[in-house]
Amino acid sequence: MGHHWLALLGSLLLAAPAGAGPVLQVGVLDGSPPCSEQRQSGHWQGRAVELWQQLATRENLAYRLSAYGSVGALLEASRDGRIDVGVGCLTVAPDRIGRYRFSLPFQEAGLAVLVQGNRLAAGASLLRALVNPQLLRVLTGYLLAIALLSWLVWRDEHSGDGAGRREQLRRYALVFQVLATGPGTNVIVTRTRGHGVVLLSWLVRIIGASLIVSTITLDVLQQPPAAGGQPRSLDDLAGLRVAVRPGSVSAQLLHEPPLAGQVTIVTLPTVGDAVPLLLSNRADAVLADEQQLRHALAQAQAWQRARLQLALQDTHPESQAFVYSPALPADLALRLDRAIGQAKREGLPR
Repeated sequence: MGHHWLALLGSLLLAAPAGAGPVLQVGVLDGSPPCSEQRQSGHWQGRAVELWQQLATRENLAYRLSAYGSVGALLEASRDGRIDVGVGCLTVAPDRIGRYRFSLPFQEAGLAVLVQGNRLAAGASLLRALVNPQLLRVLTGYLLAIALLSWLVWRDEHSGDGAGRREQLRRYALVFQVLATGPGTNVIVTRTRGHGVVLLSWLVRIIGASLIVSTITLDVLQQPPAAGGQPRSLDDLAGLRVAVRPGSVSAQLLHEPPLAGQVTIVTLPTVGDAVPLLLSNRADAVLADEQQLRHALAQAQAWQRARLQLALQDTHPESQAFVYSPALPADLALRLDRAIGQAKREGLPR
């Protein structure tokens, strides 16, 4: 136990460089890699932590770090004055402006949804599209038009030549196949009228193919996503179990129309828990910052990554910043903002 306290004291001393002025109380959002996370007691890493360390060194600030497990807790601690600065990739959402005092934004980021992949989902959607009544009507109309044009060619080129009934049917089937598919149209007619019918069949084939493709595409787009399929908008999360971090912008979106009351909210302790949460079927989707979900996937094993996929990438992009206590002196806040601006110009930590 004695060694533990000595290590903790040493980490605090390292986080508090000598400098003029009081020691700043700095809260850090834990469990949000690659922005900020505490790998072991007193050992922090992430681009937001590295940026703060860079600012503190540049401005010769003494500080002491403390961990906060959720965005909401960190924001409230800053507003109550329990900390002077809150460090993390904190989204400057419209509903937070005015309630909290944010620093100069240092990056833009959007949300994404992590779900289990389903290779059968796309095939199921296509199969449902193929039995669409509208598509069947288009196909029927196309085949009837080709059948009529084939009859005109057959009548003009082959009727009345004394061939038997079976041979006549074979010739008609050949003409139908050629007009329906295209190749061979130059050898089935010899008369001017026949060439005119062939040209007309080409127009019918072009228009028919366009109608068939557009009908299938529209039907697939209008179908609700199959279980395990990729959501195409946030509205598709309705009826699902969605994991979010408490107090985050993602959680706020689930409490607003049209998703309010339409999803089952699952608590996401850390973004690193997203992968096991999905693979154990305790949640159907995870909504979080895209960069954090990408980091979680990168840290997962290959077989886990193969079963997961990102959807709705870079949706709801917003600025991200630190948060200041209302009691933080204005001149110090200005110094920090200027230092953030200079760090952006020089290149933020990666």
